[in-house]
Amino acid sequence: MTPINKQNPIALICGVILTLMLWLGLILQFYVSIPAYLSNGYSLAGALVQLFSFFTIQVNLLVALCLVSILLKPSAALYKLFSRGYVLTGIVVYIAIVCLVYNTVLRGLLHLTGPARVADELLHLINPVLFIIYWLIFIPKTNLKWAQSLNWLWYPFFYLVYTLIRGAITTTYPYPFVNAAKLGYTKVTINSLVMLVAFLLFGLLFILLSRRLASKSSKS
Repeated sequence: MTPINKQNPIALICGVILTLMLWLGLILQFYVSIPAYLSNGYSLAGALVQLFSFFTIQVNLLVALCLVSILLKPSAALYKLFSRGYVLTGIVVYIAIVCLVYNTVLRGLLHLTGPARVADELLHLINPVLFIIYWLIFIPKTNLKWAQSLNWLWYPFFYLVYTLIRGAITTTYPYPFVNAAKLGYTKVTINSLVMLVAFLLFGLLFILLSRRLASKSSKS
């Protein structure tokens, strides 16, 4: 199944605009963060590792690569991967969690201005919401299995493992709710379980939406 109707000019235009906005947000974040890390004593490699250690950056990059692969088909393998309904819906789940957690838990912790503020809003609010809307309107839905929501937990689980191992070595944590140095591992474990439950619930929600929309599409 083709994930986007290439004969629908509105879908194409919206996809291109959203792709450009995603890359703009990422480029602005690099423009702001890398010099800041370098000025704080990081090497270039260390600065890149630090930036890519944020779940927000990883998922926004994943969304950007997904849209580029679908719209431009730079690689047959990438197109085949990202055009699968199971993969597309999982990415929607991840970006929805990025939006939810930042805007309910993390917003207001930093007072940003200029390009940093623009990048922050693009990565945490504007682009996630627009991609969810794009998925709802333009991406053909498939009758996903409920158990697939469990498979989507592997990525955040391994991200958490990486974050805790790296944090134990460097004492640097990307988010305050996984800062084991300050909170202790018991509290971080509880926070992590809450997050995994949120991923699971959102996964079930988007599977429900996909199944219902697929059912309506087959009847029309």
